[in-house]
Parts: sequence; C-alpha cells; structure tokens
Amino acid sequence: MPARIAIFMRANKHIRARPIPVQAPADSAGLHPLLSRLYAARNADDSELEDSLSSLLPPDGLLGIDVAAGLLEEALRQRWRILVVGDFDADGATSSALVVSALRDMGAAHVDYLVPDRFRFGYGLTPGIVEVALGREPDLLITVDNGISSIDGVARAREAGLKVLVTDHHLPGDRLPEADAIVNPNQPGCGFASRSLAGVGVAFYLMMALRSRLRDNGWFESGGGGEPNLARYLDLVALGTVADVVPLDRNNRLLVRQGLRRIRAGHCRPGIAALLEVAGRNPARIVASDFGFAVGPRLNAAGRLDDMSPGIECLLSESRDRALALARELDALNRERREIEAQMKEGATRYLDAMNLDGATLPAGFCLHDPEWHQGVIGILASRIKEQYHRPVIVFADADEGQVKGSARSIPGLHIRDTLDAVAARHPGLLDKFGGHAMAAGLSLAADRLDDFRVAFLDELESRLDDDMLTGVLETDGALAPEDFSLEVSELLRDAGPWGQGFPEPLFDGVFTVVSQRVVGERHLKLSLRPPGGRPLDAIAFGQVERYVPETGERVRVVYRLDSNEYRGMLGLQLVAEWMEPC
Repeated sequence: MPARIAIFMRANKHIRARPIPVQAPADSAGLHPLLSRLYAARNADDSELEDSLSSLLPPDGLLGIDVAAGLLEEALRQRWRILVVGDFDADGATSSALVVSALRDMGAAHVDYLVPDRFRFGYGLTPGIVEVALGREPDLLITVDNGISSIDGVARAREAGLKVLVTDHHLPGDRLPEADAIVNPNQPGCGFASRSLAGVGVAFYLMMALRSRLRDNGWFESGGGGEPNLARYLDLVALGTVADVVPLDRNNRLLVRQGLRRIRAGHCRPGIAALLEVAGRNPARIVASDFGFAVGPRLNAAGRLDDMSPGIECLLSESRDRALALARELDALNRERREIEAQMKEGATRYLDAMNLDGATLPAGFCLHDPEWHQGVIGILASRIKEQYHRPVIVFADADEGQVKGSARSIPGLHIRDTLDAVAARHPGLLDKFGGHAMAAGLSLAADRLDDFRVAFLDELESRLDDDMLTGVLETDGALAPEDFSLEVSELLRDAGPWGQGFPEPLFDGVFTVVSQRVVGERHLKLSLRPPGGRPLDAIAFGQVERYVPETGERVRVVYRLDSNEYRGMLGLQLVAEWMEPC
C-alpha cells in the first residue's frame, strides 16, 4: 500500500534578526560585548554567570513533593520493595537510572526498574504493565517521566494493594490519576516557577527533597547509609534534560551547566563516558548539543527498536568494561535505526517529489502513513519532514489489533497536544488516547478511522494557523563584526551556554564570496568563504547538496554559527552553515 500523504512544496526560510531590548547591557559584569548582546536578545543578563547549585529553585515549590518524600521515607524505613516504572526514551532512561541509584545510595533495601515494551504495552503505566509489575511483588510503584495520564493503570495498581507515586512532567488531562502522591510541575495548582523541568529534573528534585527529609529525621546517623552527594547525579540530569528537548529556562540551564562541568572535570559515570567514547566525543570538551545529537540518539535507539533495558543498565553500570560493551550495543542499534530511518525517509520523499507541485498552495499540515514503517522511528521521520517543510506533521505506523500509532511534531505557535485535545472534543471516540507537549505528542486510533482523523486534524489546523505561522523563520543574531571571526570568540560562545531549546545557540548571518567548494560524504559541502574585506574562512554545510550548491566566485547569504573544529588534537575556527541562499 502506498504511503498516504498530503502534498506540499518545499519551504523556504525568512531570515530575521532577534530584537535586542533598548536597555541591553553594554558590558555587564565585564562580559564580552558580544555575549552581553546575545544574552540580552534572549532576555537574560549577567546572572547567567551564576552557576552554584544554591541558586536552584527550592524543591518545596513543587506541589505534592512533601507527601511524596514522606511516602519514600516510609518505604525505606519499612524496607518495602520498590519498582521504578520508566519510559522508553533518554529522559525515561536517565530518570530510571537516577531514582534507582539514589534510592540505593540512600539505603533502600529493594529497588529495581521496569520499562514497558513500547510494541506490546505502549506508553505509560498501563493496566497491562501493572500486571507485569505484580510479578515482581513490589510494595510501591514509582513512575518516572510518565504516569500523569495513567488513570486506569494507577487504579489497577491501587486495586492490587500497591502504593503508587507518580513523577512526571507531561501535561495532564481533565482527570488526575488517584495515586498516593503526584509530583509534576504541570499539574493543576502547582506554582513551581520552572514548568519546563524534564522527567529527570522532576526525579532529581524528588531525591533532593527525600535526602533533606531523611537528614532532618536522623536516617543517615541511625544506620541508613552514608548521605549521598546528589551532585554526582547531575550528569544524568543534564543528559536527560537536553535529550528531551525541553526549554532551557534559567533553572534547567543551571542543572545542565553543572552536569556538563562535572563531565568535563572527569566526574562522570562510566555509562555516559562510554557513550561519549563510542560517539567519538571528547568528555573534556563536551557541550549540550553532544547530548542531543550524539549520546541521546544512542540511548533512544534501544527504546525505539528493542528494549530500553540495555540503555538503563549502561547508565547504572559501575564497571567501565561493562558500560563500554553496552554502549557498543547501543551504538549498533543506532546504526540500525539510521538505516531504517533512511529507508522511510526515501519512501516519503519519493511520494512527494513525484507530485511536482510547483506553484501549488501548501496545506496547513499533513498526516503520513505506511504499513511497513517502524513504530519506533516514526517520531524521527516526523521531525525530519517538519524541519524540511515547516508544517505540523503526524506520521503513523501500524500497531496491533487494527490500530495505528502516530507521532506528531509541531511548529512554533501551534500547541500540538492542545490541537489533538480539540480534535478529540469535537469528534468523540475518534482518538483512543493521546498525550504530549506543545511541540510533540503521541496518539493512537483505529486504522479504519485514519482518513476521518486526517480530515478532522487538517480542519483544526486551518482554524489555528495563519500565514505568518506557516512561514519558516530563521532567527539570527545579526551580523558578526570582522574582529569576532576568531577561535577565541568561538571558544567564548562554546563555554557561554548551555544553548538549546528556548535558549538558542547563537546564529549569525552575512554575505560571503565562495572561494572554493567541494562535496564531502555525498550530501555535505566543504567550503572556503570570504567575508567582505576579510580572509577566507573554512566552513561546512551539512546536507546542503540536496538543496543548493553555490558556484565558486558566487556571492551567497549564509546563516552560520561559529565552531571550534578539533582535528588531530588541534583547534581551528570553522563556520557551520545552517542555511545558504544566492544573493
């Protein structure tokens, strides 16, 4: 059966400089003027230089955290059997590893983890996964990075006599599960100032609250074990936060910055060190994007194609050799994932290109389905198509019992989870279940209702989107001064992050003359670009061959970032071109 797809043209980019507030500091706290400008454009200031953990928001701002910590203290004192139920992505894996490690370090007698097989049980604490959990004979279930929408699963666990503690960061539905305790910054009534915590961030805050409670109640002095230094878990927090692409608000940036600092200093668990090694990354120079593009995908590959257990075991391992063996297994799974993704993308592109719709009006979004596609990879395909065409995307794959499962990705300005909620409200019974964030969501429905859903979804998009939202905007930090084309400035920007979702890495734009260009690796361009009145600069444009290849001597407008390229132990300045177009 051919892929079912709505057709649209390739999107161009509208390049726009970020506005800088009138009151932008000139050289606040002795900052480099460029860095002051960049912070001001992101509504930040010299407080970005504060990196002490004492600057974190306090745990007591999280609704329900005192009840949750009390429940955990009872579990430790009564020697309950604790089972952590995680999710099958990097955030879920790091959350699971953090809670299991921290509880063991704080003296828990019996603590283990369970991650649902996405192909058998789907996402979250479903009644089916509760039945599996009951075989482990736990007294307490702790969900991490899931559970806020698990109404039936929590009810089944409580019916079976289990205590249930839900920790999550996803948006809740109309009802909350009837758990013994819930910690989620996005639950109604929670006034915590950082609603952007990842699942691993919520887990870390709960462990902070538990340690404080145990300290106050004399647990560590009375034989409960030595009081752990929670900073040793920050490598996990940093990895899960970046890999889950949550907005890097000030609190999240502080968590990630601290995690990166520890890794660079050599204070890193063997599992993360092993994942960095197989990814070819130098721990001493790691930046946030290495989590997003190198480590996270290798962890995610296990949950996408098979079972997340090797990923969690890698993060839990205290043996370098064991961790490296598991990291190599994850690396092999990631290579397999890339092959599957390439085949899926090739099929989708073939359908699009065959239509040749030059001049046609683009629809507001589209749904894509092919029965041969892999459930675990549809989210990546949705992201790739969304990035290329700047339209909301839902990609579906066949599931069991006449169902299809979809993965949705959105564009700025469209809250995809709320959009699905509106579709469900207007068409009762159409969606079996859904959940997620503003920019990403998952859903499932009967396969024979897919066409009905496509019509309802596109109708909803038409009412929510306008032309401005459907125009791809590439925000830059304007032109870079000639004196700032230097390795020193590149290193300054590298260390000034962490940059990421909601706190974007600096991008600059300018006009260059192409001195030379050549294709490398079939899809990429290696270039030499000369700025006006300056010397030629090395540049790389990844994936550029598919879109536009300039000629030698041509003037081009380039949106780029500065990069310190490490080659044979030497650092050199390089521009990474994110976008090129003829002048």
